[in-house]
Parts: sequence; C-alpha cells; structure tokens
Amino acid sequence: IGGALKNVFAIAAGAVTGAGLGASAQAAMVTRGFVELRRIGAAFGARPETLMGLSGLGDLLLTCSSTQSRNFAYGLALGQGKPLAGLPLAEGVPTAAIAARIATERNIDAPIIAAVAAILDGTITVRQAVTALMTRPLKTETND
Repeated sequence: IGGALKNVFAIAAGAVTGAGLGASAQAAMVTRGFVELRRIGAAFGARPETLMGLSGLGDLLLTCSSTQSRNFAYGLALGQGKPLAGLPLAEGVPTAAIAARIATERNIDAPIIAAVAAILDGTITVRQAVTALMTRPLKTETND
C-alpha cells in the first residue's frame, strides 16, 4: 500500500513545490499524505508499525522530496504548468484514479488522493486543489 500511494503523494508534493508554495506547504502535504496512507492502510489491515518504518514513512519522505523521483518530477512539471508529454512514466498517475475510487467506495477520507486524481483528469487546477485542501475544516492532528 505504501509503495503505491507514496507515488500519488509525491505528485502532490511536486505540484506544491512547482507552484512555488514553499517548503511549509510541501511539508504539510507530505504530513497529511502520511495520515491518508495510514488511514487507507488501516482499512486494508496494514500494521501501523510497518507504515512507520523505512518501507512506509521512509520511502514516502524520499519519494516526495527527490527530483530523481519520477512522480515528484511529474508533479513539479504539473505545478509549474509545463507540458507533461514526454515525461517518464509516473506510476502515481494511474494509481491516483484507482486509489481515489477505492477510497470513495470504502468511505475513506482521502482528500489529497482525490485532489491529485481530479488534477490529473483535468477537473481542477493545482491552485484550486490547494485552496480546497487548505479550507477543509480543522481537525486534531492525532484524531484521523
């Protein structure tokens, strides 16, 4: 689960960076993405300690911050408004739509995944997605 969803969150982190929203916005995106990863993982029976390790959080942090990550680079180009044709395959592109559908079907709150899927299918822009995510009702950090 972590290995697939990290790619969707890397697209989001790259888009935020590409849009010039700053390191704080990127950190918030990755942190909230990890919450979604835990939430979806729990729905599929993943052990929290597995997601907290290198194969979960560690891989997420690397993928969401490295320009060597195809998914982060894809998001970066997306956020900068650059053409996406010709970019290397970013696994997060098909994964976003599938994960968004599964989250909806299982009634799992996954707003970042839904936003990435909507950006990729042309429903909303990066700026619209960020605005929608930033204006969601506040919740406590420890209560998903």
